[in-house]
Amino acid sequence: MSAVAARVAASRMLSLTGSVLLFTGACLSARALYLRGKAALAKVLIRRAWDETVRTGRATPPWPWADTHPIGRLVIPSIGYDEVVLEGASPRNLAFGPARLMNAAGPGQPGNLVLAGHRTSWFLPLQDVRPGQEVVLEWREGAAGAPPRRRSYRVRETAVIDPRDVRFLQPTEEDCLTLITCYPFGRGPRSPWRYVVRAAAEARITSSLAAGLTSR
Repeated sequence: MSAVAARVAASRMLSLTGSVLLFTGACLSARALYLRGKAALAKVLIRRAWDETVRTGRATPPWPWADTHPIGRLVIPSIGYDEVVLEGASPRNLAFGPARLMNAAGPGQPGNLVLAGHRTSWFLPLQDVRPGQEVVLEWREGAAGAPPRRRSYRVRETAVIDPRDVRFLQPTEEDCLTLITCYPFGRGPRSPWRYVVRAAAEARITSSLAAGLTSR
């Protein structure tokens, strides 16, 4: 092969490689936009399902084929956090919001209510939570049209633990709220630890309207 022919072949190869890279980049960008759009739509549908649950008193799935439904609303006023909680912390459900571990106490029940969420999204704001801050849980209970119930918790501690450490998942005699996510926070390739926020109930159960907390 002559030098000219070699240069032409190399130029064509570079052009083909560039085209492949551009196409791959476009596909990745389109997928990222699709996933962000899907997550935004899911959040709207989940919030609507929660509002419908509050209005009717019936568990309402966010879309017809969903295997979960909203069971409450988690608010941390000091950091501007406000998310709807789903039932069942399966990998599928955790893609759409924080969710309750099925073997933990339920909203309004005595004991340890454990909620899980992804470190990259729903529970990323937990890195700003500090001991002493208030955490509010709102849930639906009673006849249709009645305001949601709410319980106020106070953060007692935060901790980084080994995944094999299950002490924060154990039942408790006092009413506790435990939030757990992977650690470190963010989109790093590894998350070998778990980050825990443990809060204890500090107030009696009240209605959200009496407490000045209304559903959006």
